[in-house]
Amino acid sequence: MKLWKRNAVVAAIVLFVCAAVYLNWSYNQETADAGKVLGQAALVGAESTDPLLTSPSAGPEESAPASPAPSGGEAENSGGGTGYFDSARLNRQEARDSALRILQESAADESADEAMQTQLTQAIETMASTTVSEAQIENLVTAKGYADCVAFISENSASVVVSAVEGGLTDADVARITEIVTGETGLPASQIKIIEAEP
Repeated sequence: MKLWKRNAVVAAIVLFVCAAVYLNWSYNQETADAGKVLGQAALVGAESTDPLLTSPSAGPEESAPASPAPSGGEAENSGGGTGYFDSARLNRQEARDSALRILQESAADESADEAMQTQLTQAIETMASTTVSEAQIENLVTAKGYADCVAFISENSASVVVSAVEGGLTDADVARITEIVTGETGLPASQIKIIEAEP
């Protein structure tokens, strides 16, 4: 019976890992398909040579007006700037909802013994704790001045995707984000991956 319980816990962990792999693959597919539009920052007080931002009859002075930079850490959704982040959050939530539904159905099964019920309840609590930690990391990173980010936490690692900043992420940026993740998860820096969403 212990082997069955152990296998159930391993299966739940494998499900979470598969969800993370899928989200990573989905992100890579979207990046490859979208080219430079995905994650592209809004222009502030600058002219664009991008033909998609200017009308065919307009000259350089008549370019589409640049929208102002978002203030207060709010991300703007125009131009696909946060398309990846919204999509990643949605995919993560859908995978988590599916896993949660399976765990809840298993916990509600009357044929499961008390020890199994306890393990399933702990798995649900762990999932809830992970969800809160991811949201906290995302809020703290955007509070530090980054336009947007999405965090993925697994049992032994964490990945944080941050919107591209002018000049790219510096070592100080990586250290700042790593410190936030370490403080929230207790994971060592070696198990934290910071990824910049390229424009």
